[in-house]
Amino acid sequence: QVQLVESGGGLVQAGGSLTLSCTFSGHAFSTYTMGWFRQAPGKEREFVAAITWSAGSTLYADSMKGRFTISRDNAKNTVTLQMDSLKPEDTAVYYCSASHLYSGSVYTAAGMDHWGTGTLVTVSS
Repeated sequence: QVQLVESGGGLVQAGGSLTLSCTFSGHAFSTYTMGWFRQAPGKEREFVAAITWSAGSTLYADSMKGRFTISRDNAKNTVTLQMDSLKPEDTAVYYCSASHLYSGSVYTAAGMDHWGTGTLVTVSS
């Protein structure tokens, strides 16, 4: 079965950077579109970024454009989220997710097939 394990969360000051990684196992990684979502206390889980399985196309939520970069390494079964210029409002638990053979442009939590357990990112002001 598919397993996703996130790493790289932590505490960072506003304006700083963090890199999150997600290791995928249990199936053919190259056939999964990978996504990052986040959930702040008291809020719904929201889309952050995704990278498709086929063309490696990327998509970002508007508030992350220009600050976050998603990438994948199919040889290492990993997806990475580089987060720069972090703001206190980026504080949340960040979740790695996977969707088999999906190439659409709309990403919702309900549409993803598999999830990691999350990693906490805290941005101090």
